[in-house]
Amino acid sequence: MHPADLLQASIERNRSVAVVGLDPRPALIPPALREEALGTFGDTAEAVAHAFARFNRGLLKAVAGACAAVKPQLACYEAYGAAGIRAYEDTVRAAREFAIPVLADGKRNDIGSTAEHYAQAFFGGAPGLSGAALAAPAPADWLTVNAYLGSDGILPFQSKPDHGIFVLVKTSNPSSGEIQDQRLADPRTGPAVSEAVARLVAGWGGNRLGASGLSSVGAVVGATYPEQARQLRELMPDTMFLVPGYGAQGGSAADALAGRRSDGRGVLVNSSRGIIAAWQRADTQRWDEAARGALDAMNADLARA
Repeated sequence: MHPADLLQASIERNRSVAVVGLDPRPALIPPALREEALGTFGDTAEAVAHAFARFNRGLLKAVAGACAAVKPQLACYEAYGAAGIRAYEDTVRAAREFAIPVLADGKRNDIGSTAEHYAQAFFGGAPGLSGAALAAPAPADWLTVNAYLGSDGILPFQSKPDHGIFVLVKTSNPSSGEIQDQRLADPRTGPAVSEAVARLVAGWGGNRLGASGLSSVGAVVGATYPEQARQLRELMPDTMFLVPGYGAQGGSAADALAGRRSDGRGVLVNSSRGIIAAWQRADTQRWDEAARGALDAMNADLARA
């Protein structure tokens, strides 16, 4: 299935544009899961990874049917080596069981064969010793990528028509303007770097539209810069926006939806800590119920906007 159509179908089926960020950290693990993992594995990377996988499976069960997708942040898992990667793979497989699309947040980039290997790691196709293409252990539907190296670093990720990429265009962090807002050619009237990247994204995805009218080349556009999101939508009319920065980073629901198309399509809004850490704010051990409650509140907030 075309990756944009997969997301649009999930949005319509679940009546939600919310993406649940699966960014586990030891401090976010509920006490019961922490004690179980420590008792079995001791204070080791294996214990952390086991707790992450258990936590994520419970979260996935809780949010299934109420979100558009989930977004595991690779850094949270890679920090724990092979055990962490296994937890990531277990999480992706569990998301498949619950029919939830997976957006892998890895922000990968390189050129040539190295970029091909990154694409193979997340989408499959790495060559086996006999030359046959191997399946990825836990293939994602989408992957975040960095465009700093230009087309050479993007084209290898486009070799799999059933998978999509979200290119960093205007990120939500406060210092993003140090590079992304710099003006080209004329410091007063020239296009910003983010606008130049947006034009590239529109070109890369121009002939990759699905039945939904959206491309398999998406863009990361932060909720913390709504006016720029509106301007970037004009440059990328057929692009799916992945929108971080809602909630904990200060972006409102209206800010998060600023880049949507006139037909209401084209935006996915991420929340990580706001959902997976909801049990701490609610002071409850029913962390799965707390997560679902936070997601329901987010959906209602976005619907009002």
